[in-house]
Amino acid sequence: MTSLRSEATAPAPYRPPTEHTPLRPWQRRALNRYLMRRPTDFMLVATPGAGKTTFALRVARELMSGGDISQVIIVAPTDHLKTQWAQAAARVGIRIDPKFSGAVGRTSGDYDGVAATYAGIAGAPEAFARRTMIRDTLVILDEVHHAGDAKSWGGAVRKAFEGATRRLTLTGTPFRSDDDPIPFVSYETIAGGMKRSVADFSYGYREALGDRVVRPVMFMSYSGEASWRTRAGDEVTMRLGEAALAEHTQRAWRTALDAEGDWIPAVLRAAHTRLSQLRRGGSPDAGGLVIASDQSDARAYAELLEHLTGNRPTLVLSDEVGSSRQIARFSDSNDEWIVAVRMVSEGVDIPRLGVLVYATNVSTPMFFAQAVGRVIRARSASESATVFLPSIPRLRALAHEMETERDHILGAPKQADEWDEYAELEPSTADEEDEPKEASYERLHASADFDDVIFDGNAWGSAAGPSAEEEFLGIPGLLAPDQVQMLLRNRQDEQVRQADAQARADQRARGVAAGGGDGGQPEEARSHHDVLTALRRELTSLVSLRYQRSGKKHAMIHAELRRACGGPPTPLASAEQLQARIEYLRAHRD
Repeated sequence: MTSLRSEATAPAPYRPPTEHTPLRPWQRRALNRYLMRRPTDFMLVATPGAGKTTFALRVARELMSGGDISQVIIVAPTDHLKTQWAQAAARVGIRIDPKFSGAVGRTSGDYDGVAATYAGIAGAPEAFARRTMIRDTLVILDEVHHAGDAKSWGGAVRKAFEGATRRLTLTGTPFRSDDDPIPFVSYETIAGGMKRSVADFSYGYREALGDRVVRPVMFMSYSGEASWRTRAGDEVTMRLGEAALAEHTQRAWRTALDAEGDWIPAVLRAAHTRLSQLRRGGSPDAGGLVIASDQSDARAYAELLEHLTGNRPTLVLSDEVGSSRQIARFSDSNDEWIVAVRMVSEGVDIPRLGVLVYATNVSTPMFFAQAVGRVIRARSASESATVFLPSIPRLRALAHEMETERDHILGAPKQADEWDEYAELEPSTADEEDEPKEASYERLHASADFDDVIFDGNAWGSAAGPSAEEEFLGIPGLLAPDQVQMLLRNRQDEQVRQADAQARADQRARGVAAGGGDGGQPEEARSHHDVLTALRRELTSLVSLRYQRSGKKHAMIHAELRRACGGPPTPLASAEQLQARIEYLRAHRD
């Protein structure tokens, strides 16, 4: 190895930048830890939007200026991201060739290194191995969890870079749903013989939120009725978020996402209202992102937005030439909306994005975290972000547990996630953007109803409806996390007072009706669905208040209620069981 490197062509001289952005406190701590050890392998886990790129390039600069390395190889998931890396490197005086091809194997001597995709590495691992061997090399593996997406990718990355002088692995989502190890990541043995990934430095969302590095996020959840016709000709109707067979949940979800129905247009109108509020309220260049399940839906959503706003949104389809230029053009513009399938779901840096419409049926924790990561990068201390999503239990659970830090676990039993109260009702879904839509049913109609807001692990909005939706859409966009929390808590307290007053009024009305008077509407006039919905919302409000007082997670409180009162999870509970849990929480206000 030494002889090969000594015979290599002399690298281009390192050129220090004329200026650089000061490091954030967490980046300085991570850099100090790295430079004290200077390990062969170093894994950084930092929440999307925290500044992993800045940290990695500072490491590269320090190693180059100290003579530890003479070239840098950057590996990213997409062509757009490797170009984005090259541009960021240029700003700190490191010249990276983003057009390098392993098949050709050569680049100009003016460059300090090259950038490639994981697919490019898989196509020519030997070429990258040779390049790595002949010079002291730092390899930066961005979003390294992709190296485990298929064994061919993981094997190629290991083969190409096992001889590197230094390897720096970066990810915002180190967890995976399979047992395919991630190359150059250390694993420790834990209980039951399972293995857990070990980060050398971690910086989570909650810590970043406290440092004002990322924005607070409000999740606006929308339910509604979805109807479809089976192959046998039967019409089925269910409400989004209700307990059902996994097949029915998926069909209701897909029906809601159909551009021909009413759910998507209603949610896009609400999202545009929220974006307009942000732009009027102190962020005049704020932008919105719609992530679609596939290219057909993306085109249809773009047409809906054009009719709604009068302006054609930017449309990014991952297999079209020029996608990177479209993203860059949108990033530098003042345009309102960009619609994409998957290309803008990970790593792409568009700081002005403040609104996300999650219009896809992908529900894996990794994809969800990366998608939300597109709108949480803070530009000032008081910006907030808003995510619009279907009221699907699995998505709601991910929104509730956004601050949870997870590691990649090898050998874990394939079962429902313990952090999701609803997981036993709904298994995970497919994670393919081009998965064909089922031909075994016909989507008919879907309506949209505002459900509630999820913020800081709590559900807010027990008295959901048009007026509640308008209030949440009108929340100022320039609020610090504690200000958002206070505003929502005050509103929640007022709702609880109104609900208690209404309950007493209903009780009086039932008493009058039972006595033969005409002082109110008897309970029987309300549909049982309305009764269950009201009880679930009241229970959700009380659980949120318990969380505020005790700090216990929602899932722990629900588990306590089931132990104390019996019965199934909330979506399956009867009205009597829900009422018992409500009374239990009122009686135990600890």
